[in-house]
Amino acid sequence: MPKNSNTPGHSRLTKLTKQHKIALAGVATLGAAALAFSAVPGDAGTTTSDAAASTKIAYSTEPIKGVKASVTDQLAGAGVKTEAIQAKADAKAKAAKAKADAAAKKKAAAEAAAKKKAEAARKAKKAASRSAERPKIQPVAATTYANNLNGWINHALAIMKQKGIPGSYNGLYKNIMRESSGNPSAINGWDVNAVNGTPSIGLLQVIQPTFNAYHVSGTSTNIYDPVANITAAANYAADRYGSIDNVNSAY
Repeated sequence: MPKNSNTPGHSRLTKLTKQHKIALAGVATLGAAALAFSAVPGDAGTTTSDAAASTKIAYSTEPIKGVKASVTDQLAGAGVKTEAIQAKADAKAKAAKAKADAAAKKKAAAEAAAKKKAEAARKAKKAASRSAERPKIQPVAATTYANNLNGWINHALAIMKQKGIPGSYNGLYKNIMRESSGNPSAINGWDVNAVNGTPSIGLLQVIQPTFNAYHVSGTSTNIYDPVANITAAANYAADRYGSIDNVNSAY
Protein backbone atom coordinates (compact mmCIF):
# COMPACT_ATOMS: atom_id res chain seq x y z
CA MET A 1 0.00 0.00 0.00
CA PRO A 2 1.47 3.47 -0.93
CA LYS A 3 2.59 5.54 2.04
CA ASN A 4 0.36 8.55 1.35
CA SER A 5 -0.17 10.96 4.18
CA ASN A 6 -3.65 11.61 2.85
CA THR A 7 -4.58 7.96 2.92
CA PRO A 8 -7.59 7.42 5.15
CA GLY A 9 -6.74 5.53 8.39
CA HIS A 10 -3.13 6.68 8.39
CA SER A 11 -3.68 8.89 11.40
CA ARG A 12 -5.27 6.01 13.19
CA LEU A 13 -2.28 3.76 12.45
CA THR A 14 0.18 6.33 13.73
CA LYS A 15 -1.82 6.58 16.93
CA LEU A 16 -1.82 2.88 17.69
CA THR A 17 -1.18 2.12 21.28
CA LYS A 18 1.41 -0.37 22.50
CA GLN A 19 -1.39 -2.84 23.11
CA HIS A 20 -2.57 -2.48 19.46
CA LYS A 21 0.95 -3.06 18.18
CA ILE A 22 1.21 -6.27 20.16
CA ALA A 23 -2.12 -7.36 18.72
CA LEU A 24 -1.05 -6.56 15.15
CA ALA A 25 2.17 -8.47 15.60
CA GLY A 26 0.14 -11.44 16.64
CA VAL A 27 -1.97 -11.21 13.47
CA ALA A 28 0.91 -10.80 11.02
CA THR A 29 1.26 -14.49 10.35
CA LEU A 30 -2.48 -14.93 9.97
CA GLY A 31 -2.60 -12.03 7.50
CA ALA A 32 0.09 -13.58 5.32
CA ALA A 33 -1.84 -16.81 5.07
CA ALA A 34 -5.08 -15.00 4.36
CA LEU A 35 -3.44 -13.13 1.49
CA ALA A 36 -2.89 -16.28 -0.51
CA PHE A 37 -6.47 -17.43 -0.18
CA SER A 38 -8.01 -14.06 -0.96
CA ALA A 39 -6.06 -13.90 -4.27
CA VAL A 40 -7.61 -17.12 -5.63
CA PRO A 41 -10.52 -16.50 -8.13
CA GLY A 42 -13.94 -17.88 -7.38
CA ASP A 43 -13.75 -20.26 -10.37
CA ALA A 44 -10.46 -21.77 -9.18
CA GLY A 45 -8.78 -20.71 -12.39
CA THR A 46 -5.25 -19.58 -13.00
CA THR A 47 -3.72 -17.08 -10.60
CA THR A 48 -1.37 -14.33 -11.71
CA SER A 49 1.06 -12.26 -9.76
CA ASP A 50 -0.82 -9.08 -10.73
CA ALA A 51 -3.97 -10.36 -9.16
CA ALA A 52 -2.08 -11.20 -6.01
CA ALA A 53 -0.40 -7.83 -5.97
CA SER A 54 -3.66 -5.98 -6.44
CA THR A 55 -5.25 -7.67 -3.48
CA LYS A 56 -5.54 -5.37 -0.43
CA ILE A 57 -4.76 -6.54 3.11
CA ALA A 58 -7.20 -5.40 5.72
CA TYR A 59 -5.72 -4.31 9.06
CA SER A 60 -7.71 -3.99 12.28
CA THR A 61 -7.08 -1.58 15.12
CA GLU A 62 -9.00 -3.78 17.60
CA PRO A 63 -6.92 -5.84 20.08
CA ILE A 64 -6.92 -9.59 19.83
CA LYS A 65 -8.61 -10.46 23.09
CA GLY A 66 -7.91 -14.12 22.88
CA VAL A 67 -4.16 -13.65 22.68
CA LYS A 68 -4.09 -11.29 25.63
CA ALA A 69 -6.19 -13.62 27.74
CA SER A 70 -3.91 -16.51 26.90
CA VAL A 71 -0.78 -14.62 27.97
CA THR A 72 -2.46 -13.45 31.16
CA ASP A 73 -3.58 -16.97 31.99
CA GLN A 74 -0.09 -18.31 31.36
CA LEU A 75 1.45 -15.68 33.62
CA ALA A 76 -1.15 -16.35 36.30
CA GLY A 77 -0.50 -20.06 36.06
CA ALA A 78 3.24 -19.50 36.35
CA GLY A 79 2.65 -17.32 39.43
CA VAL A 80 0.51 -19.96 41.11
CA LYS A 81 3.10 -22.62 40.34
CA THR A 82 5.87 -20.45 41.82
CA GLU A 83 3.82 -19.83 44.97
CA ALA A 84 3.14 -23.54 45.31
CA ILE A 85 6.84 -24.35 44.99
CA GLN A 86 7.71 -21.67 47.57
CA ALA A 87 5.00 -22.90 49.95
CA LYS A 88 6.31 -26.45 49.62
CA ALA A 89 9.85 -25.27 50.32
CA ASP A 90 8.67 -23.27 53.33
CA ALA A 91 6.77 -26.25 54.70
CA LYS A 92 9.79 -28.48 54.25
CA ALA A 93 12.05 -25.95 56.01
CA LYS A 94 9.53 -25.61 58.85
CA ALA A 95 9.33 -29.38 59.27
CA ALA A 96 13.13 -29.64 59.30
CA LYS A 97 13.34 -26.90 61.95
CA ALA A 98 10.69 -28.57 64.10
CA LYS A 99 12.57 -31.86 63.84
CA ALA A 100 15.85 -30.16 64.79
CA ASP A 101 14.18 -28.40 67.75
CA ALA A 102 12.67 -31.66 68.97
CA ALA A 103 16.06 -33.36 68.71
CA ALA A 104 17.71 -30.50 70.61
CA LYS A 105 15.09 -30.68 73.39
CA LYS A 106 15.48 -34.43 73.65
CA LYS A 107 19.25 -34.08 73.86
CA ALA A 108 18.97 -31.36 76.51
CA ALA A 109 16.57 -33.49 78.56
CA ALA A 110 18.89 -36.48 78.33
CA GLU A 111 21.86 -34.37 79.42
CA ALA A 112 19.90 -32.92 82.34
CA ALA A 113 18.82 -36.40 83.46
CA ALA A 114 22.39 -37.67 83.20
CA LYS A 115 23.65 -34.68 85.20
CA LYS A 116 21.00 -35.21 87.87
CA LYS A 117 21.85 -38.90 88.11
CA ALA A 118 25.55 -38.14 88.38
CA GLU A 119 24.90 -35.55 91.10
CA ALA A 120 22.76 -38.02 93.06
CA ALA A 121 25.50 -40.64 92.77
CA ARG A 122 28.10 -38.11 93.94
CA LYS A 123 26.02 -37.15 96.98
CA ALA A 124 25.39 -40.79 97.85
CA LYS A 125 29.10 -41.54 97.59
CA LYS A 126 29.95 -38.54 99.75
CA ALA A 127 27.36 -39.53 102.36
CA ALA A 128 28.72 -43.08 102.41
CA SER A 129 32.22 -41.72 102.85
CA ARG A 130 31.16 -39.53 105.77
CA SER A 131 29.38 -42.48 107.35
CA ALA A 132 32.49 -44.62 107.01
CA GLU A 133 34.70 -41.92 108.50
CA ARG A 134 32.33 -41.13 111.36
CA PRO A 135 33.44 -42.98 114.49
CA LYS A 136 30.90 -45.30 115.90
CA ILE A 137 29.32 -43.83 119.00
CA GLN A 138 29.31 -46.28 121.80
CA PRO A 139 26.22 -46.16 123.96
CA VAL A 140 27.02 -44.58 127.28
CA ALA A 141 25.52 -46.20 130.29
CA ALA A 142 23.55 -43.93 132.56
CA THR A 143 25.61 -42.72 135.49
CA THR A 144 24.51 -44.18 138.76
CA TYR A 145 25.12 -42.54 142.10
CA ALA A 146 25.33 -44.11 145.50
CA ASN A 147 22.40 -43.49 147.81
CA ASN A 148 24.49 -41.66 150.39
CA LEU A 149 25.80 -38.16 151.06
CA ASN A 150 28.70 -38.54 148.61
CA GLY A 151 26.38 -39.85 145.89
CA TRP A 152 23.81 -37.10 146.55
CA ILE A 153 26.41 -34.33 146.30
CA ASN A 154 27.94 -35.72 143.06
CA HIS A 155 24.51 -36.19 141.51
CA ALA A 156 23.54 -32.61 142.45
CA LEU A 157 26.81 -31.27 141.01
CA ALA A 158 26.13 -33.00 137.66
CA ILE A 159 22.70 -31.36 137.45
CA MET A 160 24.08 -27.99 138.54
CA LYS A 161 26.68 -28.17 135.77
CA GLN A 162 23.97 -28.83 133.16
CA LYS A 163 21.90 -25.90 134.44
CA GLY A 164 24.82 -23.49 134.86
CA ILE A 165 24.51 -23.26 138.65
CA PRO A 166 27.88 -22.57 140.32
CA GLY A 167 29.16 -24.57 143.28
CA SER A 168 31.79 -27.09 144.32
CA TYR A 169 31.81 -30.33 146.23
CA ASN A 170 33.52 -28.70 149.19
CA GLY A 171 31.14 -25.74 149.22
CA LEU A 172 28.12 -28.08 149.29
CA TYR A 173 29.64 -30.48 151.81
CA LYS A 174 30.62 -27.88 154.44
CA ASN A 175 27.16 -26.22 154.31
CA ILE A 176 25.33 -29.56 154.50
CA MET A 177 27.32 -30.64 157.54
CA ARG A 178 26.69 -27.32 159.29
CA GLU A 179 22.96 -27.22 158.50
CA SER A 180 21.86 -30.87 158.94
CA SER A 181 24.90 -33.06 159.66
CA GLY A 182 24.03 -34.89 156.44
CA ASN A 183 20.49 -35.92 157.48
CA PRO A 184 18.00 -35.42 154.57
CA SER A 185 15.05 -35.65 157.00
CA ALA A 186 16.28 -32.95 159.38
CA ILE A 187 13.72 -30.30 160.41
CA ASN A 188 14.38 -27.11 162.38
CA GLY A 189 11.44 -26.59 164.72
CA TRP A 190 12.70 -23.72 166.84
CA ASP A 191 14.01 -20.86 164.64
CA VAL A 192 12.01 -17.91 163.33
CA ASN A 193 11.00 -19.82 160.19
CA ALA A 194 9.45 -22.54 162.33
CA VAL A 195 7.68 -19.89 164.44
CA ASN A 196 6.25 -18.45 161.21
CA GLY A 197 5.03 -21.89 160.17
CA THR A 198 7.64 -22.60 157.52
CA PRO A 199 10.32 -24.70 159.17
CA SER A 200 13.68 -25.30 157.48
CA ILE A 201 13.86 -28.82 156.00
CA GLY A 202 16.41 -31.24 154.52
CA LEU A 203 20.15 -31.37 153.96
CA LEU A 204 20.55 -27.61 153.42
CA GLN A 205 17.58 -26.57 155.59
CA VAL A 206 15.45 -24.90 152.90
CA ILE A 207 11.98 -23.55 153.69
CA GLN A 208 9.13 -24.58 151.36
CA PRO A 209 8.58 -21.16 149.68
CA THR A 210 12.27 -20.93 148.80
CA PHE A 211 12.30 -24.51 147.54
CA ASN A 212 9.29 -23.83 145.34
CA ALA A 213 10.81 -20.60 143.94
CA TYR A 214 14.24 -22.08 143.17
CA HIS A 215 13.30 -25.66 142.35
CA VAL A 216 15.49 -27.04 139.53
CA SER A 217 13.59 -28.71 136.72
CA GLY A 218 14.31 -32.40 136.30
CA THR A 219 14.54 -33.04 140.00
CA SER A 220 11.92 -34.23 142.45
CA THR A 221 9.33 -31.79 143.76
CA ASN A 222 9.67 -33.36 147.20
CA ILE A 223 11.59 -31.00 149.49
CA TYR A 224 12.96 -33.98 151.43
CA ASP A 225 14.58 -35.48 148.30
CA PRO A 226 18.37 -35.03 148.87
CA VAL A 227 19.30 -34.06 145.27
CA ALA A 228 16.27 -31.76 144.84
CA ASN A 229 17.01 -30.10 148.20
CA ILE A 230 20.70 -29.53 147.38
CA THR A 231 20.12 -28.14 143.87
CA ALA A 232 17.32 -25.79 144.98
CA ALA A 233 19.46 -24.46 147.88
CA ALA A 234 22.51 -24.02 145.54
CA ASN A 235 20.30 -22.20 143.00
CA TYR A 236 19.05 -19.84 145.72
CA ALA A 237 22.60 -19.24 147.07
CA ALA A 238 23.88 -18.49 143.54
CA ASP A 239 21.12 -15.90 143.08
CA ARG A 240 21.70 -14.23 146.43
CA TYR A 241 25.41 -14.78 147.16
CA GLY A 242 26.93 -15.71 143.80
CA SER A 243 27.61 -19.32 144.79
CA ILE A 244 26.99 -21.82 147.58
CA ASP A 245 30.77 -21.65 148.09
CA ASN A 246 30.35 -18.11 149.43
CA VAL A 247 27.96 -19.21 152.18
CA ASN A 248 29.68 -19.80 155.53
CA SER A 249 26.79 -19.40 157.92
CA ALA A 250 23.02 -19.50 158.09
CA TYR A 251 21.60 -18.10 154.89
